[in-house]
Order: sequence, then structure tokens, then C-alpha cells
Amino acid sequence: MKLHQIQALVASAETGSIRAAARSLGISQAAVTRALRELEASQKLPLLVRAPSGLTFTQFGSALLTHARLVLNQLDLAENELAEMRGRAEGKLCVGITPWVMHSFLPETIMDFRRQMPSVRLELYESLMAITQPLLRDGTMDFVVGYLQSSVTEFVSDPLLTYETAVLVRRDHSRRDSRSIHDLLDQNWALNYAPDGHDALMDHLFWRFGANIEEHQIVRAHSSSMMQTLVEAGMCTWSPAVLSRMPPFVDRVVTVPLQEQFEPRLLSIITRRNNTRSSAAACFIDCLRKVIRRRSRSGNKEERQIFDTLTLIA
Repeated sequence: MKLHQIQALVASAETGSIRAAARSLGISQAAVTRALRELEASQKLPLLVRAPSGLTFTQFGSALLTHARLVLNQLDLAENELAEMRGRAEGKLCVGITPWVMHSFLPETIMDFRRQMPSVRLELYESLMAITQPLLRDGTMDFVVGYLQSSVTEFVSDPLLTYETAVLVRRDHSRRDSRSIHDLLDQNWALNYAPDGHDALMDHLFWRFGANIEEHQIVRAHSSSMMQTLVEAGMCTWSPAVLSRMPPFVDRVVTVPLQEQFEPRLLSIITRRNNTRSSAAACFIDCLRKVIRRRSRSGNKEERQIFDTLTLIA
């Protein structure tokens, strides 16, 4: 398996056609076609399906594609590390940020990071695990600031703090004073979970309390802004309690005082197992830790309300 073959495979997947792949790589269509055929011949497996509508991948091609992307991303990391050793911190850092951190600690963290590494290109994703898991898996994303489900063994986590969670509704919701999750089973819900996280979330939120909710009452939302819109339209959601205490949610949503208790969750730095952390990644994480510690010591009333729901891990 050769580097130019891997590059042709990934470019074909990202652009959707051999012509576009050739354009992105700056080579001829014939060269891309030849590289793909050589790759299939060397593996003795069909990797792509060529059709007038474009390229699709066989199960063999899809499996190889994940590893191919990881290889190319690792080579990019190597180039960035060598550039740093030459005294030039550059390259790209791709990070997934969970929504409540995005609304609280992220802006200050970015400004601190920019002052230390102004030449590094920063790419940020909203860290809903349904979106970030595939990107973390194939090496496109360097790390995620979020919650790692215990059943996911391919990633490792470095804890930052614990945070309380709660059921949230808009401030004038008719069920805002409900005392039990059973009182909310006839309501519509907006929730987010990874593809393999449905049962774990249902158990955590409903089943272990003997509460069963109809699947059609749950809308699976893939962005925090979408969830915010649905909650403001009258739906229930379950999220970090801190969201109700910070813009743009403060004075718009409230936590429901349920008798059922939800265990605090870990906010962690999540990476691929055996991943090598670049100096840019280490710098960003250090900036984030310092911002959190600095804000936790603030005497500001609004800051104290936020940290009432958070516990830092030394």
C-alpha cells in the first residue's frame, strides 16, 4: 500500500468523483484511476463502485478509508511537529467543544491560545458525540472536550471537572414545577445522543425510574441551537444544569425540580487511544484548564452561580 494510493482513495471519498479528486491532488484523472486500480489489485478486494452518479465504497473500501484518513492525519501531525522543532508553530488544530463549554469558557480560551500560537489554524466543531465520534476515530479531530460514554473503549479521557445535569424547560412551561419524570412522559422531548448511545440515555433518563416514553415523542437534535429552538417551542430536554445559568439561556429556561436524581457527569479531554498529543493540542488544553481555574476563583455573582453546578478535579 503506497502513499499516493492512500491519497487517491481519501481524495475520491472527500470529493465524490475521480475528476474532482484529480483536481484536488493536482494530478491527472488517469493517475488517480491508476492509483485506485493498483490499490484494489494489491488488496485483492473491490474497494469502490463506479457509477454515472459518482463513487461509492464497498464495505472493504469503507473500512480501509477510516485507516487511510488516520494515516494522512498522522503524517500532517508529523509535519507540524517538525515545523515546531524548527521554531515555527503552525499547522491545524481541530477540536470538538461541548455546547455549554462553548457558551462559557471557549472565547477566553481561544484568545489565550491565539496569543501563544498565532500561526496555528483552529477548526472547531460542536461536540455532540454523534457528530464528533467519527471525526475523532479517523484522526480528523485532535480531541474533544466533552462527555465520554463508559461503554466506548476506543477512546480515553482526561477529566477536567464534574457537572450536574437536569431536565430543562422554558420558563413559562406548564410543567416547570413537576416533581417526577413520570409527570413529563406525555411531553415532547429534544435530545441528543451518539448512534450507539440511545439505550444508555433512555436508561439514565427514564427506564431506571420505571418510566417508559414513546419513541415518537423524542426528537433527536444534532445541534445546541436546534435544541434551544425546540425547548423554546415548548419541548423538554435533559442537559447540563449550568446551561440555565448562562447566556443565551439564563432567564429563558429553568431546571425542573424532579425527585429523581441524575448522577454528575465528567467533562473530559477525549482522545483516541494511544494518540500522540501535539504541542498545539497541549497548549489549547492548558489554556482551557487555566481559564476554568481562573473563573472558578472569581467573586462575581454570575460566575459563582455557574460554579455552583460544577466541581473541579485537581
